[in-house]
Amino acid sequence: MNTNISSLEKVIGYTFKDKELIKKALTHSSYAFERQKGALYCNERLEFLGDAVLEVVSSEFIYLNNETMSEGDMSRLRASLVCEESLAQAAAEIGLGEYLYVGHGEDRSGGRRRASVTSDAMEAVIGAIFLDGGFTNAKDFIHKYILNDIENKTLFYDSKTILQEVCQRDYKYTPVYELISESGPDHKKTFEMAVLLAGQVIGTGRGGTKKGAQQHAAFDALTKLKYKRT
Repeated sequence: MNTNISSLEKVIGYTFKDKELIKKALTHSSYAFERQKGALYCNERLEFLGDAVLEVVSSEFIYLNNETMSEGDMSRLRASLVCEESLAQAAAEIGLGEYLYVGHGEDRSGGRRRASVTSDAMEAVIGAIFLDGGFTNAKDFIHKYILNDIENKTLFYDSKTILQEVCQRDYKYTPVYELISESGPDHKKTFEMAVLLAGQVIGTGRGGTKKGAQQHAAFDALTKLKYKRT
């Protein structure tokens, strides 16, 4: 764990006037309850606020940059850009997990690397920046770290659908998903899935749900098949 807030501020390019805001944004509920602080001490309220700011900024970005896109397609694109995995990827890029305050049990089970934890923290950081520095600073952060690498993010979000289309078109087979393993307690399971084409494994993936693991496996398969979006 890295408790040097100034180090994180250098990474994200924003310096907080109110350091307590960023500390709260980095505080997972497990840490708060472990210290008998209660829900108001953790980042859940900031996450709520950050989610709303993210929706406004991403909606504006998509609307202004896709003049001929329909409402349905804009909604799907927004969903891919702000989904849990995309936010977790953005969090990983800035090493956010290393700065999180998590409970001992959560830490031992890999919580600071879990997508559900880091994606929520990413939204909480957005909320903290919004309160500390206003909408413009929050918008700049979102554009820099979330509204980037759009092709890969949309590809990941649609991986299962795209893989099925590619396999049926180019190989005349439908991909099949198989569970390789599952581990962890019931409330924090990790699933590993394989995707097979004509009986051969073409991709594998892990996730907190079977559906999430299938998406990872499909994305892995598309990468190996050198799929290019046309």
